[in-house]
Amino acid sequence: MQVRKTNYEVNATPKFQVLSEEEIEAIYYAALRVLYETGVRVYDKEGVEVAYSGGAIVEDTTEDSSLVKMPPWMVDKARATLPRKVVVVGPDRKYRMELYKNQIYFGAGSDTPFTIDPYTGKRRRATYQDVKNFARLAEALPNIDFHMSLGIVQDTAVGTYDRWQYLAMLEGTNKPINITAVDLDGVRDQLEMAHIRLGGEEEWKKGPCFSLYIEPVSPLSHSQEVVQKLLFAADHDIPFVYTPCPLAGATAPTTLAGTAVQALTESLFGIVLSQLRKPGASLIIGGLMSNMDMLTTVYCYGSPEMALLSAAYTDITKWLGVPEYETAGCSDVKVFDEQAAMEAAINIATAALIGGNMIHDVGYIEQGLTSSMELMVASDEIIDMVKRILRGIPVTDETMALDVMDTVGPGGHYLEHDHTYDRFKTEIWRPKLLDRQNWDNWSATGSKRHGERVHDRVIELLGTETEPLFDEAMYKELRRICELADARHKDEELDVQMFA
Repeated sequence: MQVRKTNYEVNATPKFQVLSEEEIEAIYYAALRVLYETGVRVYDKEGVEVAYSGGAIVEDTTEDSSLVKMPPWMVDKARATLPRKVVVVGPDRKYRMELYKNQIYFGAGSDTPFTIDPYTGKRRRATYQDVKNFARLAEALPNIDFHMSLGIVQDTAVGTYDRWQYLAMLEGTNKPINITAVDLDGVRDQLEMAHIRLGGEEEWKKGPCFSLYIEPVSPLSHSQEVVQKLLFAADHDIPFVYTPCPLAGATAPTTLAGTAVQALTESLFGIVLSQLRKPGASLIIGGLMSNMDMLTTVYCYGSPEMALLSAAYTDITKWLGVPEYETAGCSDVKVFDEQAAMEAAINIATAALIGGNMIHDVGYIEQGLTSSMELMVASDEIIDMVKRILRGIPVTDETMALDVMDTVGPGGHYLEHDHTYDRFKTEIWRPKLLDRQNWDNWSATGSKRHGERVHDRVIELLGTETEPLFDEAMYKELRRICELADARHKDEELDVQMFA
């Protein structure tokens, strides 16, 4: 049985907590103070009007923005209608995410400009075929529950890559997808594509097959495009991720508690605005919170601070009763190596143990600039191993096996006992890529290091023939939307060869 829920006392799963309830409350009330006294900068007039009509204070209005301050009662009112559970399904309805407290699901990250070519090992610009190949891996890997593109399609128009990205993902996987969008038109086009893929708008209402990624700008700013996407998502029953990405020491206070307060302030604005627009609108909060490395000035994806902030924010969201979006399966390396495995293992274990809901960025390397098929495949096994830990050790009369010990007796063995035969496949985790051979057998099978075995598995999966996920007529309908968008952006063509 796949583990979905953690911190579950009935099944005695391992427990992990970063913040006490008192600390959570302190961060929450500090965020309420920032939202009311400092305020947030909003760059969309309609968003400002929605906030004002709901009771917000609007100050310092300029030609393109306003300072918006929300009193605490507005947050209380919004929380009353905020869904505690968000459901996203795949085009194949057997794939389903039910996002609520302690339910864990893992998926990729999105929009990396670069990828590591699995055949040449070279770092290059990502293309449509790369995005499709990553989706095919997601479809094949049992511990990847949802998918994001893990690349930016760069062999099309600049302003339409998001539509082609979505088409590539639809070609590759039937699992739920977390999309990104260049702008509001991009969201509209992808929603139309989703309706086609599902068989109509009514099917969407029965279960949306994507969620929308929306990222406010830290510190404390909400751009026009961000607010427009939020309002459109609320209007059209699109579950959306409202995910601040503050950088401790750069776009947020250096202290992790201060970073958490700022991130929560930015998230609370999204919660309030969405519920003002449409009570009951589905959203997930969270995001990538990490630190700037003061030596290299990079945004760290493998630091302990990132894992700590993600875990702390999960504690906060569970207290709030809102689904959480966090980060794991990623690293700061340039190619898949020992560091990648180490950092991914630590942040995957932390995210799973704390009970994060929608855990993304599996396969990210180089601070989210590059995607790695090897890290994605390796992380699938790391997730599987961590899920075994999450099952814990149920203690019952049957599992303590006193009768079995009595039967075997001192000096005997358990290899031929029915208890072993009946239980070893479910009780003892078995790796597929990790090596447990003795030296002689390892040598006889090629003396391959872990990275080589992972690479071989990537090539094997990419070379496996699969049936199309939909027919040619549907493909033409979906492609037509992308081509119409291209026609509107015909002057923005990219020559991907220039980046090779």
